[in-house]
Amino acid sequence: MKSDTPSIDLVYMWVDGNDPKWQAKRNAVFGRKVKNSSSNFNGRYANNDELKYSLRSVERYAPWFRKIFIVTDDQTPEWLDIENPKIKIIDHKEILPHESLPCFNASVIEHFLHRIPDLSEHFLFSNDDTFFNKTVIPTDFFAVDGLPIVRLSRKPFRRLRWYFRKNILKKPHKLYSTAVFNAAELVKHKFGNFYNGLPHHNIDSYLKSDCIRVAEQIFKNEIDSMKINHFRSVNDTHRAIYSYVALAEKRGHLQYVSSKESLHIHIQKDSHFEKLKKFNPTFFCMNDTEYADDNDRMKLKIWLNTRFPEKSEFEK
Repeated sequence: MKSDTPSIDLVYMWVDGNDPKWQAKRNAVFGRKVKNSSSNFNGRYANNDELKYSLRSVERYAPWFRKIFIVTDDQTPEWLDIENPKIKIIDHKEILPHESLPCFNASVIEHFLHRIPDLSEHFLFSNDDTFFNKTVIPTDFFAVDGLPIVRLSRKPFRRLRWYFRKNILKKPHKLYSTAVFNAAELVKHKFGNFYNGLPHHNIDSYLKSDCIRVAEQIFKNEIDSMKINHFRSVNDTHRAIYSYVALAEKRGHLQYVSSKESLHIHIQKDSHFEKLKKFNPTFFCMNDTEYADDNDRMKLKIWLNTRFPEKSEFEK
């Protein structure tokens, strides 16, 4: 990187849902064995080694990160080389308030990423099922003025559609959609702007100082109220709130994504793999949904190993 390019870190969240110790902890908090549902399905926590392949994509297409932080719940991938100076495991206990622990709710965890020790001012956040598909450079994420590029999927009339589904059709919204809508509504109430665009379900750019200001000042009460949500809940607020505030304060640059830039793949749908081949986007997400089964997950692992066959420096 050029000397005037800011240092940029990459933050992942990762869980091994196949770990019996972790499963017992989750079931104890839930009060019973967790059933497969849209809010707490097995695939949400399944470990298909996506992180290994995502890191391979980092080494191939974005080797310029200063540090890579992996946020986990008392777990470490067995294949990860923790001696690598670029890698740092961050346990939930290091960043989450005591009342949030143990936490199985990504929406809560994401509001405390700014607490990661030694996190750089400019950072990217990635789930372990998101991947670089082409070479990228820092200015793909932060403009020359240092402000984040906010990637959203264009969804016109989202507020109207939300009202129609909820109040006319009487159909409930999924908890993820509710959390994103809650974020947009809070920003609308505070700043007067409702952002119809949805998170593009991939790698996003943030400024740590802005995250601190949003979480600990502007919307502190709202985020405090969801700290005890160990599982997804109706009053969750999605991390999209940081991007919406950045846009409202003109501290971010809006960029709507197309299929040529960012694709969200459902691993059980063969047609989505065909779309991936057709559009060859810069980023893609391999989403394990409540409709996927173990056969779909096995096919995913084979596909990822074919796409990223070479070990990275982050592996033992």
